[in-house]
This record gives sequence, structure tokens and C-alpha cells, in this order.
Amino acid sequence: MNVFLMYRDRDTGPEERQPLHRSALIQDLELETLFKAMASGDGFLLEVAKESVLASLREPEAIIYRQQILSDCLRHPDIVWQMYGIAVQAIEKERKIWGGMFARYPDGLLRRSLEVLGIFVELLKLLRDTAAAQAAKFESEGFTRFFRMLADELSDEYLAKLKGHLRQLEFRKGVLMTAEFGKGNKGTNYILRKPTNTKQTWIDQLQIWMQRLTSKEASAYVYEIPDRDEAGFRALSELRARGIGHVAAALAQSTDHVLSFFTTLRLELGFYVACLNLQDRLAKKGEPICFPEPLPMGTAVFSSRGLYDVCLSLNLGGRAVGNDIAGNGKLLLMITGANRGGKSTFLRGAGLAQLMMQCGMFVPAESHRADVRAGVFTHFKREEDAAMKSGKLDEELNRMNSVIDRIRPGSMVLLNESFASTNEREGSEIARQIVRALLETGVKVFYVTHMFDLAQGFYRRGMDTALFLRAERLADGRRTFRLMEGEPLPTSYGEDLYARIFGDDRKTK
Repeated sequence: MNVFLMYRDRDTGPEERQPLHRSALIQDLELETLFKAMASGDGFLLEVAKESVLASLREPEAIIYRQQILSDCLRHPDIVWQMYGIAVQAIEKERKIWGGMFARYPDGLLRRSLEVLGIFVELLKLLRDTAAAQAAKFESEGFTRFFRMLADELSDEYLAKLKGHLRQLEFRKGVLMTAEFGKGNKGTNYILRKPTNTKQTWIDQLQIWMQRLTSKEASAYVYEIPDRDEAGFRALSELRARGIGHVAAALAQSTDHVLSFFTTLRLELGFYVACLNLQDRLAKKGEPICFPEPLPMGTAVFSSRGLYDVCLSLNLGGRAVGNDIAGNGKLLLMITGANRGGKSTFLRGAGLAQLMMQCGMFVPAESHRADVRAGVFTHFKREEDAAMKSGKLDEELNRMNSVIDRIRPGSMVLLNESFASTNEREGSEIARQIVRALLETGVKVFYVTHMFDLAQGFYRRGMDTALFLRAERLADGRRTFRLMEGEPLPTSYGEDLYARIFGDDRKTK
């Protein structure tokens, strides 16, 4: 049985392929906040969130497949939690059945497998009954296929037959097997046999008894082991182990197969349960979410209404300020403006929205459209190297070199005050050459910068593929934390900084 709730044509693995720059993404986009909100204190869900969010999908159809399943989950969270609980219960009960050293032997392995499968059968029936009762409420392709699979594979007739086999494998009336004499009269070709008549009436038993009394020829040879014959009992135990060895191994393999199903179900439903946890947190704050429209790679679209930084919102008492962005056909988004005006916040929000879209989640916005990217990369400013092993510019260049080594055409890179550690002329020239090279290979670039020479240089080129945004600053110096389209300005608002530090009460312009 396959789950197929994360992918249309395969089950998810225990660890999906992760980007090599994973640690930088987590640090720069403050993803730990997102992961903790999705986990809601559950260690397993925390790992699921980390693995799922960073394992990006690259086909719009695959993203939509997950979106539809998540949409079902948002409409019926109680049912999803119930199915997830069944999978968790199966795994936890299996772990409590201790096999110990005896599980290495056929008899011990058989007993443990029978006990585990007995639990699994009841939970499979519970899962099937839950699905049968609720299937009509779900509309997504993934859940429809999953519920149909449960109904087809776990019919009442099949489960009853399975229970019958398990009862028979308990061997309450002993083991019937055949063997042959091999070389040196050693036993070989041990085969476990099914009893010919397991339901004999008292009349059948009486007839067999009478036949044995009146018959002159023995129908069978019987050897009884004396009570104190330890060697005899040991030999009998070895014969039994040879007879049931293949059956015990096959039953253990079946147990592992069913356990694998429950493990995969827990893993895949865990992603959607983690999304439900996040949605619940955001709903309590009144924050909007939407299912974005994913577009094929290379269409260069990033348009949004009310886009906000979900991690900032999770750390705020109130709601975060959202931004409206019209980035159709834009490969370069250059963001300038006043300090502490929301530029870096927007940059993180854009990166988070891209990652959340490409793992099939909702995004923190009222509406959102974007093309799929081959990868998301970040290059944010860092604190000074405390060990003084290298200068700040060297450190920035080394990290950028690492990004360039891994980035591919069609990716997305977020640059936050990159190369501002040197003078503006040198930093602008370095950044200009890197940005041009990235744009030529189809990489989408979001760049927050205070370097006027850099921003103005790109603005004067009149590029159709560039969008210039500026952090809004009111006449009295207050920030709205919103971005608006506008030409870069040749001011860093130093008077604002002076007033904040020295308490200057002069009005700033």
C-alpha cells in the first residue's frame, strides 16, 4: 500500500534532498521561528517541518497537487488529526512490544510478529472505517486516491481472512511439518504443512480413534519425549524452529511492510498537521493566508498583495505590515530607502513566500503569484568576525563565492546589504558585476542596498526587467514599513540616525 499524499507517483522518503546551503537559509530567513510554529512543541513535527519546507518542488503541477490536499486538510482538520493519531498509535504500540534476544530465533520472531500484526489489523480497520465515513467530504486527488486504496485493499473479507491466518499461525494444536532424510540421514527439506481438517467434530474424532484400535497397521509412528529428557526437548525445539523458520521470516517481513505504511502515513500527514498548526497560529492573530498561483520556471513573475514576513508576525503581538508588489516580468527587484523602514523584512518575506509556495504550503499574503525557481539562495550581512581571521569584505566575498558555486540558472537570490562593508564605489562595482552576471543567466535577484551608486546605475539603464522599490518615510520621519515604487534617492537619512542617538529634536526632512 502506498500513501502518495506528498507526491502523485511516489511516497516521500525519511529524508528528502536538502539544499547544501540549508544552514544559511535557516539563519538569514529566521526559519527556526517558522519551524517551531509548525511543530507546536512536537519534536517529530519539528523535524518534518525542517525537511519538508526546504525540499522544494519545481513543477507547478506537483505544487498544486499538495495545495489541493492541504486545502482539504484546512476544511476538515479534525479528520486529518484523527488519521494522523492512528498512524502515531500504530508506531508507538509496535515499539512497546519487546522482542529482545528471543526475536533472533524463529519462535520468538513469530510470536512478536503475530502480536504486532494483530494490533496493526485493528488499526488498519479503524483507518479504513474513518476514511469510508469521511471520504465524501474530501475533494483532492490525493485523498480521493488514498481513501479508494484503503477501501479496495482492506475489505471486510480480506481482514477476516487475515485474522484467520494469524490465528492459525499461533499453532495452538502444534506444528505439522514434513521433512526428508538427507546425506548421512540428516533432516532436510523441512516444510510446514497446513492441517487437513482443523475443525473436527466429536464424531470425526471418535471414528479416527476406532480406526486406530481396529487397524493392524500403524497409520503413524509416534515418539513421546520423557518429561526429564532435556536433550530431547531441545532437539524438538530445533525441529520446530526449522519448520517455522520460513514462515516466521515471511511474517516479520509482512510486519515491516505494514509498519512502513504507517511510518510513511505519519510522515506525510505530519507535514499537513504542521501546516494546520501554523494556520491556527496565524488565524488567531487575524493574519491572511492564501494559496499562491505557481507558474512555470522562467516566466519571471513575483506579484503579491499584502505580503508579510510570517516569522516577524509570529514574534509580534499584533499583525505585521504587508506589501503590494507588482513584479510581472521582473528579474531584478532593487529595494532602497530609509533605515529601519521594512526593507530587510520584505526581503525575508519574499524568500519565505517562495519556499512556502514551492513546498506546497499556503503563503503569508492576501494573494500571490510567482514562477517556480531552481533554488533560493541568500547573502545577508554578518557581524564582524570575532576571531579576526579575515576582514569583513573577505568574508562576504567567500560566502558569495560559495553561492556562485552552487547557484544554477533560474534560481532566486536575496542580497541584503551585500558588499556594504567597503567604500561605496568599490562595493557598488563588485555588486554591479555580480548582479549583471546573475541576471544574464536568468537568476532572479532581490537586492536591499544603501549604495546609491549601485541602485542609481541600474535605474538609469531603464531596464524593463527591473523593479525599484523604496521604503516609505513620512515627512515627520515616521516609517510606515511599506514599500512603494520609486527612484533611488541619494540620501541615507543620516539626520534620522543622529536624532535617534543624540536626541536632536529638530524636524527631519
